Amino acid sequence: MHSPSSAAGPFALLVVAVGTDAWVYLDARRRAAAGDPVEASLGSIALESPTAWFMGCLVLWVLFFPMYLVARSR
Repeated sequence: MHSPSSAAGPFALLVVAVGTDAWVYLDARRRAAAGDPVEASLGSIALESPTAWFMGCLVLWVLFFPMYLVARSR
């Protein structure tokens, strides 16, 4: 049987990932409302809305979260 602390690591990573996903959505929505949307494309995938950024980060966080940070700094 696993100890309760063995589940803490993956759970903490999940909390961090979901928390940053929420931040990405809120930040992208605020920027879009201010007339400064965060936009990027990856091949044929265009990320132009807060919802697209959120879904990208939710599905493949390790790729889309760093991509969002780079795109928002432009």
